[in-house]
Amino acid sequence: MPTLPWPHLLLAVAVMAVWGTNFVVIKIALEHLPPLLLATLRFFFVFFPLAFFVKRPAVKWSNLAAYGVLIGAGQFGLLFLAMKGDITPGLASLIVQTQIFFTIAMSMRLSGERVRGYQIVALLIATAGLGLIFARSDGGATPLGIGLVLLAALSWSGGNLVAKAGAPSNMLAYVVWAGLFSVPPLFVLSLALEGWPAMVAGVRDADAGTWAAVLWQSVGNTMFGYAAWGWLLARHPASLVTPMALLVPVFGMASSALVLGEPMPGWKLVATALVMTGLALNLLWPVLRSRAAGAQ
Repeated sequence: MPTLPWPHLLLAVAVMAVWGTNFVVIKIALEHLPPLLLATLRFFFVFFPLAFFVKRPAVKWSNLAAYGVLIGAGQFGLLFLAMKGDITPGLASLIVQTQIFFTIAMSMRLSGERVRGYQIVALLIATAGLGLIFARSDGGATPLGIGLVLLAALSWSGGNLVAKAGAPSNMLAYVVWAGLFSVPPLFVLSLALEGWPAMVAGVRDADAGTWAAVLWQSVGNTMFGYAAWGWLLARHPASLVTPMALLVPVFGMASSALVLGEPMPGWKLVATALVMTGLALNLLWPVLRSRAAGAQ
């Protein structure tokens, strides 16, 4: 039975820790910066330093543009809008992982593949957790916040399918050059919805902690995160690597509770357990079934 070597396992956990705790970092940056401006700066500092050192991937410009808009304006623009005041970092890190279900559903729609029984069960379990969050948010999330994060997850899943169609050999280069198409729509949206005075005030009032949080979006999440994740996927089966993504909401909720004091009442733990169980069943059932069949 193949497993990840310990150094590679620790690297995967480190990536999940960076991606999970980043929800707290986002919240820190949003204390001074408008959300769409923050998203603009995130992708600006991804593209312009690295584009001089990373060769453009051999994919169509239209594919890069689609990925850049979906991930930039779609995933992160909507996520940052929600996290400004409509959802806590911990819940955001959990709900955005529903992109797994959206990705599978959209992929099946395109391929004509039939939905499996375990996928229906997994979706029902996760939906029960989301329903509990809707019913018992206790100020941790508004319906608008939950809706925006679900739309962010849908955009993320669309980006996943676009990336799959493009089949880039270097995911870091792909993300960097897609940033060329993330910045313009985010800047225009920030200008239209947040206004130039708010944008100027945000930059003026930003302190060292804010700029460190902005740079962490590009340096930690992109330069380290995507490079390390791509390196792992290039060396191991996806069935070994991708389930590690279940640790993102674990780190997200734990860091939000420890750093920001996000309450963790019993209902939230139950909702988290339901969503995580649904996600885990969806990701791990095919792997476990294959291993069980191979052991016979």
